[in-house]
Amino acid sequence: MDGDTRPGWRRRQMRIYVVLLLLLQIFAECHAFGAKSYPRVEVADPYIEMHTGAGRGYPIFHVIERGKHIEILKRRTDRWLKVRTESGKEGWVKRSQMEKTLTETGEQTQFTDRKFGDFTERRWEMGAMGGRFKGNDVLTVYSGYAFTPKLSAEIAGSKIFGDFSDADMATASLLAQPFPDWRISPFFTLGTGVIRINPKTTLVQDDEETNPVGNVGIGIRTYLLRQFVFRAQYKYYKIFQSKDDNQEVNEWKAGFTVFF
Repeated sequence: MDGDTRPGWRRRQMRIYVVLLLLLQIFAECHAFGAKSYPRVEVADPYIEMHTGAGRGYPIFHVIERGKHIEILKRRTDRWLKVRTESGKEGWVKRSQMEKTLTETGEQTQFTDRKFGDFTERRWEMGAMGGRFKGNDVLTVYSGYAFTPKLSAEIAGSKIFGDFSDADMATASLLAQPFPDWRISPFFTLGTGVIRINPKTTLVQDDEETNPVGNVGIGIRTYLLRQFVFRAQYKYYKIFQSKDDNQEVNEWKAGFTVFF
């Protein structure tokens, strides 16, 4: 794989990266309450207003009266919550109004913002990163599960773009984070996987080639806000080829993570 110097790909890479981040945001919002049964609260104010969307610009289409019960379906950012009435209507309510409802035990409903402490206690995370792999552009999406605050496992899929060949790579790694309580925290990775190289040339009929890879890496994670973390890393890869001509590759990447 030789370096890709096409300027048009730079713009396409940024657009793809933005789309990945938007998908991560949607996934985070959809799973805010997905892992548990829907909380049920009672309206205590004379009424609360349901909007057609999560924002001030969306119109009010229904009013829920005092004494009625509603289910909380999910949260959009920290200001809006999607709810469902007893009759099945679904809409969005401001958090400020929802904080005046009552729980099933008669206590005032409280909503906590995502904070740094939630990241140290996370179980699942998903992320997208972009960077350079042996002088070529690379895009990666990954998912991780934390066994403890210091140890987690990750699976990742990468697309590598070159002038004369593209490549697809899948890896599985262990990640050690020795100082999980630090807001800017270093980590170390060790992993394995496979890479498939897809030649583009038409002058010589080259076959696709699939080889095992091993990697070690180092990086940092920085908590930003709510469910978002910035991540930057370096990885050293060894591609084990059947021709006894193993390749050594350096990779630099950075991106964002959402956690649950």
